[in-house]
Amino acid sequence: MSENLTQTFARFASELQCEDIPATARERCKDLLLDAMACALAGYEGEDAPKVSRFAAALGQSHESSVIGSGRLSLTGAAALNGFLITSVSLCDVYRPTATHLQPVVIPPALAIAERENASGRDLLTALAAGFEVTTRIGAGMDYGAFRARGWHGPGVIGPFGAAAAVGRLLGFSADKMAMAYGFAGSQAAGTFAAWGTSSVKFHQFRGALSGLMAALLAEQDFVATREFLTAADGGFYATYTGTAPSKAATEGLGERWELEQIALRPWPTSAANQAFVSALFELIQQHDVKADDVRHMRLHLSQSSYDAYVNRRTINGKWEASGSVYYTAAIVLFDRELWMEQFEPARFNDPAVRRFALEQIQLVADPVLRGVQAIVELEMQTGTTLKARCDDPRGTPENRMSRAEIEAKFRKGAKGRIGDAQVKSVIEMISGLEALKSVRELMDLLRAA
Repeated sequence: MSENLTQTFARFASELQCEDIPATARERCKDLLLDAMACALAGYEGEDAPKVSRFAAALGQSHESSVIGSGRLSLTGAAALNGFLITSVSLCDVYRPTATHLQPVVIPPALAIAERENASGRDLLTALAAGFEVTTRIGAGMDYGAFRARGWHGPGVIGPFGAAAAVGRLLGFSADKMAMAYGFAGSQAAGTFAAWGTSSVKFHQFRGALSGLMAALLAEQDFVATREFLTAADGGFYATYTGTAPSKAATEGLGERWELEQIALRPWPTSAANQAFVSALFELIQQHDVKADDVRHMRLHLSQSSYDAYVNRRTINGKWEASGSVYYTAAIVLFDRELWMEQFEPARFNDPAVRRFALEQIQLVADPVLRGVQAIVELEMQTGTTLKARCDDPRGTPENRMSRAEIEAKFRKGAKGRIGDAQVKSVIEMISGLEALKSVRELMDLLRAA
C-alpha cells in the first residue's frame, strides 16, 4: 500500500538526522531560536503577560521546566508561558504563505522536552528543523485562499503538527508513532479570525504549542489515533480546512529544499503587515532627516488585503491596540525615529501631538498595484514637496534577511533588565555553536532570570 502524506511527514521527522540538514538550514534554525529568545524576553512588556503568567502557573504545581527570563513551572505551564512570551509583543516570525507564526508554537514544547530529557544541542537543532519544516510544508501544500476564506487562522491550525514533530523527534518516535502524534495534533487544530483585532489571537499560538506537546505525549503512551489525518476524505486536514487536495508543494524536494528558510523575522514590535511601511518610513527619515514637524500629511499605500485588515483599527487605548494600529505605528516612528518597547508605553500613545497626527494626518490607501505586505509611503512636506519610498521586501524577510549580528542586537535589547550581560553573551555563544552543546539544560539555566 502506498504511503499517505501523514506517513510521509512522519517518516521525515522521525528519521531526520542533524547531518541531513544543510548548513544554511541549520543556521536558519539557530537564527529562529535566538530570535525567539529575544521575543520572549521582550514579551514581559506586553500588557497581558501577568495574566498569562498566572494562567500558566495554574496548569500544574510542579517546577521541572524553565520559563525564559523567569523561574520554573510545570512542563505544560512553561510551554504555554514561553509560547505566549515569544508572541506577546508582536516580534516573532511569520511564514508568509500561510500567515503562520512558528516560533511560539514549535520552540517552547521542544525546549521543555529537551530540558526534561537532558537532550543535546544537536538533538534540539534536529527537532526544531523537523518541526519548522513539517509546519511550513503542510502549509505550502494547501490552498491558503480557501483556508483564509473559511476564517481559519494558521498558528493554531497548522502549528500543532510542527510542535508534535519536534517533541516526537526528541522522544525518538518511530514513523508510526509520529503519524499518531499528527493525528492527535490534527484533532486539536483550531483558531479563527473571529479573534482578529484582540490579543486572543496570541492564544492560538501558545495553545498550539500545548496541543503539539499533548499530541506527542499521548502518542508516547500508545493511545491510538488515525495515521492518515492530513488526507483523510472525511474530516481530514485538507478536506476540512481548504476543501481541496494538497498540492505537490507539500513534498516536492522534501529533505533537499528546505522550506523553513522562507520563514521571515521581524525587527520591530508591530504586526507583520506593518513591517514594510516601517522599513520605507525609516528609509525616508534617514535619507532626508525628516522630522515630524516637517510633515503635513502622510499617505500609506497598502495592498487591498492589508488595507482591509487595518483601515478601521484606529483605537489606541493600550499597548496591544497601539502595536496593531497602522496609524499609531507610523506616527510614532516619525516622532521618535525609533520603534521598540518604549514606543508602546502609555506616555507615548497618549501624547496629544502623536495621537492627533496618527488620527488626523495619516491616510490609508488601498493600492491595486501592491500585493501582500508591500507598501508605499508618501510624505507631503510643509514645503509642498512630496517624499516617496516603496518597500516590497521588509527587513527580516527571506529576500532581505536580518543578519546574525542584527538578531544578536535584537536579543540584547530584549534581554535588557531581564537577564545579565554575562548570560546574554553565553546564550549567544551556545546557540551559535548549538551542535556542540552537551545539554540543553545549560542553555535553559542561562535563560532564567538572574
